[in-house]
Amino acid sequence: QVQLVESGGGSVQPGGSLRLSCSASGFSISAYDMHWYRQASRWERDRVARISTSDSTSYADSVKGRFTISRDNAKNMVYLQMNSLKPEDTGEYVCHARGTTGTAGDYWGQGTQVTVSS
Repeated sequence: QVQLVESGGGSVQPGGSLRLSCSASGFSISAYDMHWYRQASRWERDRVARISTSDSTSYADSVKGRFTISRDNAKNMVYLQMNSLKPEDTGEYVCHARGTTGTAGDYWGQGTQVTVSS
């Protein structure tokens, strides 16, 4: 069965760091673009990072220079390194996989909570 399971969230002080992990099972992520979304409220869900099947990356302006998305296809894992965390980074971080041309699939994880506060 297809699953995306996030881990690594927690509560940190401003300026701290966290490394989130997304573990995929039931499919191979090699043919999927991978994303991290942040659900900050019931009204707002923002894509914070994207990594394509060819390892190109893109980031929301609010996290550029502080967050790094990476993937390890051999381990079927995706990561989000978060440095210099700010209170506005607080939210539930959700892993998402979307199939590329020739590959069907659109999968979401359940999320992991990140709280940044002093």
